[in-house]
Amino acid sequence: MSEVNRAALAAAVEAWNAGDGERYLELYDPAAVHHGLSPEPLDMGANRGFYEATWAAFPGSQLTVDDVVAEGDKLAARFHLSGEHHGDFMGVPATGRPFVLNGHTIMRFRDGRVVERWTTGDLLGLMVQLGALPPPAA
Repeated sequence: MSEVNRAALAAAVEAWNAGDGERYLELYDPAAVHHGLSPEPLDMGANRGFYEATWAAFPGSQLTVDDVVAEGDKLAARFHLSGEHHGDFMGVPATGRPFVLNGHTIMRFRDGRVVERWTTGDLLGLMVQLGALPPPAA
């Protein structure tokens, strides 16, 4: 099961990096729920909306999986997303600035598709990189 789940994640990352959002979203079961993004949890319609807004704000962004641990029906990954800010994101207008967003996720799979996901990402760091917040004091 772990190898099937790893392959599903690899196909989704390949789709993201090719700019194929529809193929990326095939990673998810239609009844999937996503925790860690507001409002908590997102159903598949809201999950789609989140990703569409992300792709609009960061077109051409590249997703890299840095580490994967898989066992049974769960897969944990450390990842980063990189690119440039070219559209509104969380109320921040496009800046053209480059960014790297680091995060972690745990996905629960059934039949090769995600049915539940828990994600954390360094949104504070992202907002600093975009210039929406000042950097922390040294």
